[in-house]
Amino acid sequence: MIYNFLNTNGILYSRVDHPPVATCEDARRLLPPMEGSETKNLFLRDPKGRRHFLVSISSRHRVDLDALSDLLGAGRLGFASAERLKKHLGVEPGAVTLLAAINDTEQKVEIIVDESLWQSSSLQCHPLVNTSTLVIKTTEVARFLELTKHRPRILRVPGS
Repeated sequence: MIYNFLNTNGILYSRVDHPPVATCEDARRLLPPMEGSETKNLFLRDPKGRRHFLVSISSRHRVDLDALSDLLGAGRLGFASAERLKKHLGVEPGAVTLLAAINDTEQKVEIIVDESLWQSSSLQCHPLVNTSTLVIKTTEVARFLELTKHRPRILRVPGS
């Protein structure tokens, strides 16, 4: 489904298939050198589970969740469960990606991208599974999000 969407909309990418990677450390160890910025994606929820956030940052960035909670006015953010991840983004843990916005057809997930990551020329993104990585120009990721009716908030994600 994701490849059909990308191809139909003329979104160019290069693809590298690899063993499953569940963490950024796994990816650095198992993937060959590739273009694009390595990303880390966090799926978070507010205390009552009414708001959900997909936060995309550089793979080496550590997020200060308390400061991010304040910045977003969301109460104390926490990691959403695997069940919520599947329900809202249609992916399993270890495969969280900006491209999962395609499965959020009701636009209930708020997309947050760190401004320094967004300035990269291209990003590394899982194609809804953690056994491949796509390199996509950031301008094309922006177009993808627009096509899926998501308006990302580009901001300086607080670090710890």
